Amino acid sequence: MEEEQKILIEVKDLRAAYDGKTVLRDVNLRVYDRDFLGIIGPNGGGKTTLVRCILGLLKPTAGEVVCHSCRPTGGRDAKFRMGYLPQYARIDRKFPITVEEVVLSGLAGCKPPVARFTAADREKARSVMARMGLEGLERRPIGALSGGQLQRALLGRAVVSDPEVVILDEPSTYLDRHFEARLYELLADLNRECAIILVSHDIGTVLRQVKSIACVNETLDYHPDTGITPEWLERNFQCPIDLLGHGMLPHRVLGQHRH
Repeated sequence: MEEEQKILIEVKDLRAAYDGKTVLRDVNLRVYDRDFLGIIGPNGGGKTTLVRCILGLLKPTAGEVVCHSCRPTGGRDAKFRMGYLPQYARIDRKFPITVEEVVLSGLAGCKPPVARFTAADREKARSVMARMGLEGLERRPIGALSGGQLQRALLGRAVVSDPEVVILDEPSTYLDRHFEARLYELLADLNRECAIILVSHDIGTVLRQVKSIACVNETLDYHPDTGITPEWLERNFQCPIDLLGHGMLPHRVLGQHRH
């Protein structure tokens, strides 16, 4: 008999709005332990709003988000942990912080407010930076990083605390193509330890990498696999979309359309 999947996150009858305008309504979703969920949908469809509700950054106007820890009770691992890689455009590159400090900040929620980072914390951060290909950049300020290097530092911050769920909002933005392929190798490896929620406009890459799909356009359609019909894509993106595989990274091809 197959082991029953453990539910990590439940979104129940969620409704969310900005400035009185409904962005999401009647959204129900379950994220399971070691799931790899892709969230796709048109611009303004509510993808980032859903992520903000899951993270607790936005209070829904109705419904709720419930988190269930699968970690052993008691001790340091009792608290439900989520790692978050925000959209690149939300990052203030002028903020005076180094690569090492960015990654270490991902451990701040695991410590008392006034506690200092320990030697073990710094060793963990160094290990994560090496995994992200950031060796030798530990003391470099983020303003001196390339876009791809900054994305890698922020991904390190998201995973350094060994979270149960990692949420990535457009993670391949500003990554060079070489590291983009490595990124998805890292995520596949990470997925053996935790669940991943990936938000992306790059439909082809999402469909190739994830295990399940949530299609968001004010409401949510859930697919327990990656079988999405061209009719759904065309209806919700308002243009024909075909997918073309090329090497390890597929591409999105938009047919001729007018708005």
